[in-house]
Amino acid sequence: MVKKRQIPHTYVIVFYIIILAAILTWVFPGGEYFKKDITQNGIQKSEMTFRYVNSQPQTWQVFSAIFKGFERQSGIIVFILMIGGAFWIMNESKAMDVGIDAFLRFTKRVDKYKFFQYIGVEYIIMVMIMVLFSIFGAVFGMSEETIAFIIILVPLAISMGFDSITGVGLVFVAAGLGFAGAVLNPFTIGIAQGLSNLPLFSGFEYRLFCWLVINVVGITYVIRYARKVRKNPSKSPVYQEDEYWRNRGEVHDLSKIDYYTPVSAWISYAIISIAIIVFAFIYPETNMKIGNSSKNLPMLPFSAGLFIIVGFLSLRKSVHFFILTLLGSTILFLIIGVMGYQWYIMRIATLFFTMGIFSGIAMNYSPNKITFSFLNGVKDILSAALIVGLAGGIIVILEDGKVIDTILYKLSGSMEGFGKVTTVSIMYFIQTVINIVIPSGSAKAALTMPIMAPFSDLIGLSRQATVMAFQFGDGFTNMITPTSGVLIGVLGVARIPYEKWVKWVFPFMVILMILGLLLLIPTVTMQLNGF
Repeated sequence: MVKKRQIPHTYVIVFYIIILAAILTWVFPGGEYFKKDITQNGIQKSEMTFRYVNSQPQTWQVFSAIFKGFERQSGIIVFILMIGGAFWIMNESKAMDVGIDAFLRFTKRVDKYKFFQYIGVEYIIMVMIMVLFSIFGAVFGMSEETIAFIIILVPLAISMGFDSITGVGLVFVAAGLGFAGAVLNPFTIGIAQGLSNLPLFSGFEYRLFCWLVINVVGITYVIRYARKVRKNPSKSPVYQEDEYWRNRGEVHDLSKIDYYTPVSAWISYAIISIAIIVFAFIYPETNMKIGNSSKNLPMLPFSAGLFIIVGFLSLRKSVHFFILTLLGSTILFLIIGVMGYQWYIMRIATLFFTMGIFSGIAMNYSPNKITFSFLNGVKDILSAALIVGLAGGIIVILEDGKVIDTILYKLSGSMEGFGKVTTVSIMYFIQTVINIVIPSGSAKAALTMPIMAPFSDLIGLSRQATVMAFQFGDGFTNMITPTSGVLIGVLGVARIPYEKWVKWVFPFMVILMILGLLLLIPTVTMQLNGF
């Protein structure tokens, strides 16, 4: 009898990649880019210059890189643990089950109409969710924030007859599509255009067109896959892994839920209301930034009033609906915080942690029960946090080995002597390859644009086209690169093995890569506004 070949665990795959990175430090010579001050036409400016340095081949460091990887990714690791603990407290309240059940009953009522029967109300909702997250990705570069929504949308997708890959598609893939087709993202487009001496967010019209095309293709791909899974759930590549989510949904018998509102829920409501009223008085207006434009709006007073009204009505119905109101308000404050106050993972994690604590208070849980529920959530999501730290070791090896800049230098030198279409295609390919080892869009823009922009001038290529090559090269592969802490975190939370994700997403990546190449061609063959 032939023994069936066992698929390596995700941890094993990532460790193999760390070893491969260490081997590269023996193959490539050491090198680094540094800023050099030059004087041109009487004007002094800095430019990025490459120089070879002593190589630092990595050996035993493959083990210490794991420790350094945890240090490097500590923010995302703690973020995942706090999110997991907070949502477990909420999960103990059964509010999520009540919310999903209410949502499914709503879709059944709407599905009675012929129009919705023909199209499928579930698919309409899926499209709306994906467009929303794509907008977030295109406007303010939503990335790490998607991890928090995985815990909500994966169970929802499975309860609708889909699978965890569909749930990840609704939020992470959608945000990735928006990130790749970014229109106003200050962390990628803003930095890249600024370093290229271009007006911020110029070329808006063609970028918007690209965003629309990318989303039509991407959302269609996810919806087609979701239809296929719903017809035959056992055909899903993660059918066995999704047993965890199916069992989690079957634990609670909704017919036995006691719909009530304890006094502690009113106390929780009062404390939150007072707090947000105080903040609304302190910050009567919020400078909401969308790309390079901004506007002062009374976001906190509006949000406070909305919470007070909806919270009161939900408490009259049941504490479970109040907790769902608390979740909705948390998401609203997340959007305000990111767009108005430039929040990052620390404040976002704090926001969700607070949501979890007040959910426990509303349910009249004792401090010990809240603590044990939080710890259970941390234990449940611990493997997802650990893999993020492990993946961080890949970048550590390449940086300590001094080969990242050498790889970039060799790739940039390969563009000389080609026509415009070929050159922009090579730039696109180079940015794609670099994204595998430098998943940070901001860091990659800071490193590559000072080199690519002047080079494009030498061959008569529009700097705007160079920025778009960076944009597409930076965006698409975020959905597959193992060095992305966000991707690894998302898959860990969703309990999708990396190798199964790659098998699903690879054909999708091929389609998007070809689409990106086709969208780049007009930037060098047509007269486009801003190009």
